[in-house]
Amino acid sequence: MSLPDPTIEAARDILGDSLREVRKAVDGCSADDLNRRPIEGETNPLAVLVTHAMQSTRSWLSVATGAPPPERDRDAEFLVVVDDAAGFLSWLDDISAECRALLEGDVIYEPGATVTAPWRTYGADEPLTAAWALLHALEHLREHVGHAQLTRQAL
Repeated sequence: MSLPDPTIEAARDILGDSLREVRKAVDGCSADDLNRRPIEGETNPLAVLVTHAMQSTRSWLSVATGAPPPERDRDAEFLVVVDDAAGFLSWLDDISAECRALLEGDVIYEPGATVTAPWRTYGADEPLTAAWALLHALEHLREHVGHAQLTRQAL
């Protein structure tokens, strides 16, 4: 029996905490709350922040673990409008489960493996390591957790 990879174990813990915080930020919001910009101008509503954060996390975790990356329309993530708050929360739970599943079981994680991220707006063909993709998935999600928490407070 092999021991669990300590990096993946740590990633599971950090991911789980971040996903709980994202859910807490949107739980109890109406569709209007999810679509409201906290400040007019260049800010994003909760629905956009959460959609982008979750799609990005799932994509980066897929790349990091060698799983096939999901189809992704990054530009569309910033145009999301929620009609049904309960449906959005259900979607959030589903994509959170998909993200968790990428780090469960016998994860194939080779930190030095070279990967690419075709959805990137710059450097889509630039080689990255699986380690970079894993760390970026976690730090990018956490950054948007903070945005979501502040946006919720502003509402």
